[in-house]
Amino acid sequence: MERDLGLVGYNPDSRRDPAVAFHIRVQESDREIPFHHHRKGQLILALHGGITCEVAQAMWMVPPTSAVWIPGGMPHSNRATASARLCFLFIEPGAVLMPDRCCTLRISPLVRELILALARRPMEQLEEEATRRLIQVLFDELPGQPEQQFCLPVSEHPRIRLMVASMVQEPGSRRTLAEWATELAMSERSLARLVLRETGLSFRRWRQQLQLIQALRLLIGGQTVQQVAGALGYDSTTAFITMFKKGLGQTPGRYLASMYPE
Repeated sequence: MERDLGLVGYNPDSRRDPAVAFHIRVQESDREIPFHHHRKGQLILALHGGITCEVAQAMWMVPPTSAVWIPGGMPHSNRATASARLCFLFIEPGAVLMPDRCCTLRISPLVRELILALARRPMEQLEEEATRRLIQVLFDELPGQPEQQFCLPVSEHPRIRLMVASMVQEPGSRRTLAEWATELAMSERSLARLVLRETGLSFRRWRQQLQLIQALRLLIGGQTVQQVAGALGYDSTTAFITMFKKGLGQTPGRYLASMYPE
């Protein structure tokens, strides 16, 4: 089933099928879905382009070859890159053992094809025996998909939320911890402790994680490495590539090549 994002008109909770999937094509004017939730758990698979999901305490980046898992009942918002192609898989609570928290999963080629095969089945075929066997194979494979670190820990603390909003709106800003502390009327040490307590990461590592998410989003959206380096405020492309490689283990070029193999 293929639908336009923003024009779905389908309530995943209206039926109790163990699993249902459909394709999404993102239109230029329909790139963001505000906070909402479902009874069913949701797996969002990026086929082309990428999508950022936000929940109360974290932001998740979903590049191609990966998916984000959102447990049932958890409020979340989605923001896709322009012209992205996605696949949504909704799973009935208790149908298969999945994490009880949001996480990004690296999806194997087999699981990807199983989800796509299910998405091609019309609604009237969901109760057929062949579809049930397909879903069972999918459920056998899903719990074994490894987690990936595409998460930015966030909290409800107003100062943390303010910092995240500012960094997202001004990705090229290179404000230091000391500069943030001055703006927030705190000592540098107090702010460092706050970030560590609320996110589990040092300020430097936390900001770098946000930059990696922003970098992936811009690269997947079609910007060059040089353009992304400039957009994130790096003085040189080399410095940006070094940061990217430290965070993800590959240069931006190699990483993108692994997402879109020939």
